[in-house]
Amino acid sequence: MSTGAIVMLIVSIAVVWGGLTLAILRLRKHPEVPELPEDDG
Repeated sequence: MSTGAIVMLIVSIAVVWGGLTLAILRLRKHPEVPELPEDDG
């Protein structure tokens, strides 16, 4: 593989894993609360 291909591989891996890490950290700070249906009856 050429040097350019290796650099692009490393950059793309960093973007994917970095995004996953940021998403996990954000969900730990602000967890999604499911909206429960209101029971009128």
